[in-house]
Amino acid sequence: MLRAYGPGCYGTIVDPKLEKIPDNATWIDLEEPTHEEEQLVERCIKVDVPTQAEMAEIEPSSRLYEKNGALYMTASALRGVEEHLPTTTPIGFVLAGDRLVTIRYATPKPIRTFENHARRDPELVRDGPTALVRLLDAIIDRLADEIERVSATMEELSHEIFAESQDERRIPVERLTALLTSIGRTQTLLSRIRYSAVSTSRMLSFLGGSNLVHEDKQSELRHHLTSLTTDVTALIEHTSYLIDSLQFLLDASLGLISIEQNAAMKLFSWAAVVFLPPTLIAGIYGMNFHYFPELSWHYGYAISLALMFASAVGPYVYFKKRGWI
Repeated sequence: MLRAYGPGCYGTIVDPKLEKIPDNATWIDLEEPTHEEEQLVERCIKVDVPTQAEMAEIEPSSRLYEKNGALYMTASALRGVEEHLPTTTPIGFVLAGDRLVTIRYATPKPIRTFENHARRDPELVRDGPTALVRLLDAIIDRLADEIERVSATMEELSHEIFAESQDERRIPVERLTALLTSIGRTQTLLSRIRYSAVSTSRMLSFLGGSNLVHEDKQSELRHHLTSLTTDVTALIEHTSYLIDSLQFLLDASLGLISIEQNAAMKLFSWAAVVFLPPTLIAGIYGMNFHYFPELSWHYGYAISLALMFASAVGPYVYFKKRGWI
């Protein structure tokens, strides 16, 4: 699908059979483009449209380059958070003069948000460079919002792990499974956020070093790029901090699991020691030998019971005094 934005263009769908893109279109958005739509853009804008395979390349030289005066850039945008399946999708940007062409095979939330803003305020897409920085601004804002949500989630996890009451820290199996699952999903989301932020940072660095940005009339663009670079750098640093903090929460969770396992094994250990002597005594006097020294004792049964009781209570009292149980 091919949409055109700009003064007088409010997301108009362009039919490739018309063989013309509106002259006042400053942002041409290609969503899962057909071959005819790609040919129309290449013919009218005089640029090559990157394929999906080309945008999937991870090498910076394949994602960021200049060709015939046009800047070809690819950044990875975060998507799938609402569906609890966070991932990234490559978005291609081709800046040719005062026109911006975007190529994508998914619709992340920042793209939908910016499309709505561009329809209401055409000033956001008055030219290609302005549309580009505003679109990048929306992508970075989305990352910042997700980092805030992750921070709130980590606060809840920390409160659950480091509860003040010892009884509250004894987490049942179901809650423990949910806790580790939540930590794992948060880690996945953070890694996707950081990957998208690093990709955007590389694109901003490439764009900031281009000849287009250093033209005299692009002072506002340079200022905006500097602000975006500062923001995305801060997001990368904060994401790294959150990843380290999440690793600490994971280690703490595993430590609590080890403590619970040790406590259980400790219980079994002292229980075995307490009940082993009575079992030994009962086993000895349960043997069916005809000539048994104590077999004819009148109080033999009572004495054996008392001996078993004393051999069980004695170790328990000793362990209790030593603070082992």
